[in-house]
Amino acid sequence: IRFDEQVRVVVFKSEVKGVFCAGADLKERAKMDDAEVGEFVRRLRNLMDEIAALPVPTIAAIDGYALGGGLELALACDLRVAASSAKMGLIETTRGLLPGAGGTQRLPRCVGIGLAKELIFTGRQIDGEQAFSMGLVNHSVPQNSEGDAAYQRALALAEEILPQAPFAVKMGKLAINKGMEVDIASGMAIEGMCYAQNIPTKDRQEGMAAFREKRPPRFTGK
Repeated sequence: IRFDEQVRVVVFKSEVKGVFCAGADLKERAKMDDAEVGEFVRRLRNLMDEIAALPVPTIAAIDGYALGGGLELALACDLRVAASSAKMGLIETTRGLLPGAGGTQRLPRCVGIGLAKELIFTGRQIDGEQAFSMGLVNHSVPQNSEGDAAYQRALALAEEILPQAPFAVKMGKLAINKGMEVDIASGMAIEGMCYAQNIPTKDRQEGMAAFREKRPPRFTGK
């Protein structure tokens, strides 16, 4: 996916009705020794980092339970859409654990330190509407009879992104992600470097030409 120039947006959904991702299989985990658990979680954390590092926008369609590592998967995405009836939470402390696949880092960056601490310390599960009210998800939608309302809304969101200049979108994502980790002056420098890479693109020239000619732009990603 990372190197496929045809990919403009990635949507993560589940094929299991009512469950986005239920997290680790604790019965399987119970059979592992300490070293195996550490390696398993390290690999899981690396997977989430790979998802977060995808150059194109990613959307998690949460149509059911997103618990523990399941919510960490959603947090690794750029955008999240949830059915109002979905249940999500970093529930690790209720099992004698703590989030180990990015949850302690991505949740506070998403909802703020105070709320993140409360959710992690309590292991509380919240629904889609509560998640929307605290900024954990971008959209909360009523569930439909097919059980895929969040997926349908995620597709609509993807359709809004698709017509935009692909390279500009990628640079926008990079500038935001890198800039969030540094002070604002350094962030401005990162933005400047990303903008400089976009200046010589054919898409920028096409965007300007389309504006002058009062027509929709035809972006190619070049």
